[in-house]
Amino acid sequence: MRIKQYTYFLIFSMFVIASSFAQEKILYKQVDTTDLVMEVHRPPNMDSTINYPAMVFFFGGGWKGGTIKHFEHHAQYFSKRGIVCFLVDYRVESRQGTTPFESLKDAKSAIRFVRANAEKFQIDPDKLIASGGSAGGHLAAATALIDDYNEATDDLSQSSIPNALVLYNPVIDNGPGGYGYERVGDSYKDFSPLHNIKKDAPPTIIFLGTKDKLIPVKTMEYYKTVMEKVGSRCELHLYENEPHGFFNYDKLENYKKTVIETDKFLQSLGYLSENSEVAIE
Repeated sequence: MRIKQYTYFLIFSMFVIASSFAQEKILYKQVDTTDLVMEVHRPPNMDSTINYPAMVFFFGGGWKGGTIKHFEHHAQYFSKRGIVCFLVDYRVESRQGTTPFESLKDAKSAIRFVRANAEKFQIDPDKLIASGGSAGGHLAAATALIDDYNEATDDLSQSSIPNALVLYNPVIDNGPGGYGYERVGDSYKDFSPLHNIKKDAPPTIIFLGTKDKLIPVKTMEYYKTVMEKVGSRCELHLYENEPHGFFNYDKLENYKKTVIETDKFLQSLGYLSENSEVAIE
């Protein structure tokens, strides 16, 4: 029997110790026989009188594979900085035989689930950040810019639009010549973030290596230009001679640099305090 989304909050939870703080896995969606979970990283010693910002991460992998471990270190750092972080699993081709369209449906469901349960998670629903890398960056941007691809069981009264975007070499052009066109075809017109930029898009920060073979610098510069034309803030940070995935934790120095810039960006939005004493490690 299919259980509708939002009729439950905690179906199961699992606590493990990692880096001296607890993680919790929560079922956020069921589709037929597929259970989709998100891993929650909470700030240590949370103050019960405060609602914290939230940051929702979508892993990369071309909508074909990937794991929620992708942004585990980011979640560990930003939770220590005072953000409730969510590492979201979503359907991909290698595990569920799905298309990029199902991946986007799941991403939008995840944002809605977090926002619908803001009180239980102790978050401010108006300080919700979506983040991701590569195809996960597409999903984060698309939750903000794409109107279609909503799960039939979603409560559409809950907005899937985040309040800010943190994008690491994101796939933002799915049109002819862009990434993924061979899979989405003419549907790129209502699936590609680049082709759906709108007024009042969330403030955005983007990180890209100049030697990225999947995401051309010119494409990202054009995205920034169009965002600014519609009056939306868009910061673009280019890293000379760096390839796709340069920001990942195994590239530690680049990881640290991009985390520092992300921290500054979130400070500028009033989501984080200045003068952090949290080590980036």
